Amino acid sequence: MRFVIQRVKHASVTVEENVTGEIEKGFLVLIGVSENDTEQVADKMIRKMTGLRIFEDENGKTNLSLADVNGSLLLVSQFTLYANCKKGNRPSFIEAGSPEKAEALYEYVIRECKKSVPEVQTGVFGADMAVCLVNDGPFTIILDSDQL
Repeated sequence: MRFVIQRVKHASVTVEENVTGEIEKGFLVLIGVSENDTEQVADKMIRKMTGLRIFEDENGKTNLSLADVNGSLLLVSQFTLYANCKKGNRPSFIEAGSPEKAEALYEYVIRECKKSVPEVQTGVFGADMAVCLVNDGPFTIILDSDQL
């Protein structure tokens, strides 16, 4: 499982000219699922993500978590996080999980995040989405379950 976490001042997702999710201060999280991922892997990723201390404290140090700043989450599925570009110039996506598996784990991540984060917004699984954000910093963290 891969999460690309961007600390944002504002982020939104639009599908067919309708805003499906919008947050202010928090994390925009792009979520990629592989065929080997499980709910246990998702739990580990969620704990790491929500525990990240990447917001600035009163001394300007990145020492505060999402909960400390009352931040929100905008969760967006993105199978292209498993693009393999080793051969040629056309990416292969065979490492990405099947749509059924990916959607089930994406929905699981949403449900689990809602248990600990007051505001969780989402994109639409499998849709053509326009994602807008104001990256705060910029600050971007990549979490890969194979490296945790």
